[in-house]
Parts: sequence; structure tokens; C-alpha cells
Amino acid sequence: MKLINVTKLGGSILGLLLLLGVGLMSSGTAQAQYPYPNQDQYRRDRDRNNDRYRNRDYDRSQDRYGQRSRGRNWDGYGNYGGTYELRQTALNAGYNEGVKAGRNDRQHNRSYDFRDNGAYQRATKDYNSRLGDRWIYQRYFRDAFENGYADGLRGY
Repeated sequence: MKLINVTKLGGSILGLLLLLGVGLMSSGTAQAQYPYPNQDQYRRDRDRNNDRYRNRDYDRSQDRYGQRSRGRNWDGYGNYGGTYELRQTALNAGYNEGVKAGRNDRQHNRSYDFRDNGAYQRATKDYNSRLGDRWIYQRYFRDAFENGYADGLRGY
């Protein structure tokens, strides 16, 4: 009788150890396959970080007026054509003028209204005919002016 009880006790312990070993090995294998404890959270963080570089106001394949762009510029401005020099000159001049106007309106406690500004309406600061089409220059200038104005009004 004692031998049967010892055999049953030994078999129970052996079975318990076998189950414990299988459980430990399977959890180790799962961790080797998934290095991030929470894959869904990792993907959400990655996607959120990528969204910082996208303008959510409109589809990237179209500019703000609904026209298809010729290429991709990840700086948030549309691609209206023209040379690189025309684009950069207009964006720099427009942004700088917008910041000045925004800071001025902030200092005088004026409401948010950049369209009444003469520099915005003319949009020809730093323009030279050798750069290219004046109309394209003005579109870039006004887009950058709007962004600069908002930054200047916020105190940047």
C-alpha cells in the first residue's frame, strides 16, 4: 500500500513539474517573437510620431486650393511650380513678414486678421523678375505669411 502512495505522489510531482516547465518555455518563446510588450501601443506611438510631419488640414496630393501638386514637399506648403530659388525666397520673405505683422498685432492687442496687411496683399517683398512667375511667387509668399503671422501672434 505504501508503494502505491509513493508512486502516485511521485507521478503527481512529475506531472506538475512537466506542466510548469512547458508553461515557462512557452512564455519564453512568446517573448522572443514579440520584443515589444505591447505591439499595439508601439504601432500607435509610431503612427502618432509620423503624423507630426503631415499636415492634417488637406490631402497631401492636393494643395489648399484643390489642385494636384507636382511633387511632395513635407514642409506643409503646396507645390505650385517654379524654381527652387523662387520657392525658397518667397517662403522665407513671406514667413518673416508674417512674423513681423503678427508680433505687431500682438503688441497692439489686435484681433487675428492677416488679410488686411499690405505686405500680404502685395506679396512682392524680395521678388525679382529673374526668379520667375510673379503669381507663383505670391502664392508661396501668402502661404508662408499666414504661418509666420500665426507664429508671431503666439509670441514666437
